[in-house]
Amino acid sequence: MAASSRPRRYMRTFNKKRTRKAGLPPETLLYTGDKKNETVTMYVIDYDGLHFEEKQILETDECTSYRDKPTTTWINVDGVHKVSLLEKIGDCFNLHRLVMEDILNTDQRPKMEDYSEYIYIVVKMISNDKGNTLITEQTSIILGKNFVLSFQEDTEGDVFNLVRDHLRNSKGRIRKMGPDYLAYSLLDAVVDNYFVVLEKIGEKIEILETELIENPTQKTVQKIYQLKRELIFLHNAVWPLREAVNSLAKTESPLIHESTIPYLRDLYDHVIHVIDSVDIYRETISSMLDMYLSSVSNRLNSVMKVLTIIATIFMPLTFLVGVYGMNFKYMPELEWQYGYPLVWIMMIGIAGFMLYYFKRKKWM
Repeated sequence: MAASSRPRRYMRTFNKKRTRKAGLPPETLLYTGDKKNETVTMYVIDYDGLHFEEKQILETDECTSYRDKPTTTWINVDGVHKVSLLEKIGDCFNLHRLVMEDILNTDQRPKMEDYSEYIYIVVKMISNDKGNTLITEQTSIILGKNFVLSFQEDTEGDVFNLVRDHLRNSKGRIRKMGPDYLAYSLLDAVVDNYFVVLEKIGEKIEILETELIENPTQKTVQKIYQLKRELIFLHNAVWPLREAVNSLAKTESPLIHESTIPYLRDLYDHVIHVIDSVDIYRETISSMLDMYLSSVSNRLNSVMKVLTIIATIFMPLTFLVGVYGMNFKYMPELEWQYGYPLVWIMMIGIAGFMLYYFKRKKWM
């Protein structure tokens, strides 16, 4: 379950087609993501202050035994492309068909919905691959009275390993708190990984700024536009999460205990920090585009300046050559012994005087 081995999907375009759902009635369970052949895996962690159990679930019927246990149960499902399997899990925990529909619709906007008996949360898990390319997947979290369900698009790895380690080693207060704190911990892991992504983007921006100053090329512009697209995608993923976390912190649902509210407020501050960082980077990218256009314009002006100076110097020389290139019969200088060297002296003198004048005026 290591994150490094995960075959995740690359960042999607913002105008992704959703024609698969067009015309279908509400509560229609249809997977809208990329086609997958991998096996859906389910893992359960059941715990309280003294008890801990972790194992893989092979059959959905095993979920029933954890539904009414007094302990806290976390069931993580890797892969949401098997509609029939997810439907059985939904029936086991009495999930609304609209919730199941949203889980299968992998292009959901981050949000929070209170269904009284449970709370449904959608987030975008974003990270970088080995080539620092932005990749994303949708993660759905359901908080119940004594359970937490998490559904992930892909079939291996995530950003929840630190949460699992804390549960296994009984670190911090997570084993002493309820499922609401577990749901907070999962959300916090997702948001914390945004800072890792932003750090990578910050490094890219620093490299591009140096490249812009030293040697801007067409590839530099392509890199800038790619970063701009990534930041727009990040903004679209994080901005709705601000509202979702704020609603979660202010909800009066009995599923959220008073002791967890301060942590949710802290999570809200982290989301605001991420949004501010994204906005700053977007402004920086825009200024970098202006810087590139200014650099190109300055280079073009320098070239035009040199060409203009050359053309200006050659204008009087071209005039002299044109005059003495005329085929008139009576031109005294044509038969003068010193006519040819005198023309050269005149042309060199005119060119030298003009160069001196241009330098004195600091035009070159």
